[in-house]
Amino acid sequence: MDQPGPTDKLHSKTGRRFAWIAVIGMMIGLTAFYQALTQRSGGIVRSLEDGGHALVVLQRERSGHYLAEGQINGQPVMFLIDTGATDVAVSEKTARAMGLDFGPRIRVMTAAGPVSAWATRLDHVRLGSLELTNVRATITPGLNDAALLGMSFLKHFNLRQEGDQLLIERAGQDGEGAG
Repeated sequence: MDQPGPTDKLHSKTGRRFAWIAVIGMMIGLTAFYQALTQRSGGIVRSLEDGGHALVVLQRERSGHYLAEGQINGQPVMFLIDTGATDVAVSEKTARAMGLDFGPRIRVMTAAGPVSAWATRLDHVRLGSLELTNVRATITPGLNDAALLGMSFLKHFNLRQEGDQLLIERAGQDGEGAG
């Protein structure tokens, strides 16, 4: 058997160094890849207000939906932006926790079909720099913790989708419900 010579030891050390460099490079690459995936987690990207002009920019979630933190009557909620919903809608659990008035029973159409709900009014709804007062809403059984931000709020603003972002904008005061 031959003894390893100085050249073999040098090749062995060089090989180990390249292996470590490759492992570190892979770790950096995987970290960058993971960060790129998780950056697109949705929510409010930008919210600004200047005089009568207000703008909220939302990033689309990987699921394809627009979710954003907002407020109902000063209490934090997670909104699912839903242009197919006639009104803002909250679950019974959320409504009870907020102390909302359960008004008359009404029938509403949901993705799961018609259900019985309660009509109510929200004193104040806020999404970033956009806010309205006296907003029509429903208390709808079967909803999860996210409130649906429907057209009773959204109809007061201009909506525009650009790529993976939704821009919701108020160009000036629009009278009824503007806050």
